Parts: sequence; C-alpha cells; structure tokens
Amino acid sequence: MTAGAGLSVLFVCLGNICRSPTAEAVMRHQLERTGWDSLVEIDSAGLAGWHVGKAPDARSIRRAAARGYAMQSLRARQVVAEDLQRFDLIVAMDADNLRGLEQLAEAERAAGKPVRARFMRLLDVLPEQAGSDVPDPYYGDESGFDEVLDLVEPATEALLRKLLQERGVSGCGC
Repeated sequence: MTAGAGLSVLFVCLGNICRSPTAEAVMRHQLERTGWDSLVEIDSAGLAGWHVGKAPDARSIRRAAARGYAMQSLRARQVVAEDLQRFDLIVAMDADNLRGLEQLAEAERAAGKPVRARFMRLLDVLPEQAGSDVPDPYYGDESGFDEVLDLVEPATEALLRKLLQERGVSGCGC
C-alpha cells in the first residue's frame, strides 16, 4: 500500500455493544498483527442510540478476551450522517442494519449531501456465508457471543485481504 492510500472502515450493528465492537476489536487485532494498523482506520457504531457511551456487553468483552481481543476500552456511539462521508466502507452485521444505512444514505443524497461510503454485509465476503447475517447474541447466553466470534474472525480476515488486494497489496500477511 502506498502513502495516502489509507482506508477507513466502520462496522455497524443495532446498539454497538455486541457485534460491531467485536468486529472492530478483531479487525484491529488483525491489522496490528499484520502491520497495517497505521493505514486502515477502524471504528464501530450502532444505528440506535440506546447504549451511547457504554462499554460493550460484558459477555462480548469476556468471550473476546478469551481469544486475545481487547475491547473493554471501546464505547458505543450512534451512526451519524457524517460517517457516510468519512468512511470508505460501512459494514453492516445484518440485513436490517444494511437497510437502515441505505435509508440514511438515501436521505442524505435527497438533501443534496455527498455519500462517499459504500455498504456491505460482513458475511458477504465469505462465499459459504454470503447472504447471511451475524446473529445478535444479546438476548441469549454466552455461547451466542462465541458464535459471533466464530463468524467475525474469518470474515474480517477475508475482508482485510479483499480490501488490501483492491488496493494492489498482495501477501498482506493476513
């Protein structure tokens, strides 16, 4: 990757306390491990504002920590219209979140405002999972948080590889 070829990615779920901060933490870890962390900006947010300022769900933190991912310092925030201009790619955890993001983009365009970001669903980078959602573990037990990690780990790795390849980087170490 050449200087000035940085990339910004925002992960989005509904409340920003389970799935999207998990994806942020896992991707951040992968970027640090591969040495691309200074060239890719990563963040997460929720479509709803219920949990703004709160740490991720304790179960998310515990299950992520068991696999070596740090997310206790993350704080929930809500998606804002400026995110559509700030980020290159906004990655939704499920179809409902993707629809919500697309509606926000439509409203911005209708108001004559630019939308830079492109949108996708996270699991669409995995051929065997394309069209699937990362399930919301919030109302279940801790096994649901492990399931999220089981899906997010290979998906963020494939996403990182895809994004770097789109920018002409091969052998990214991921």
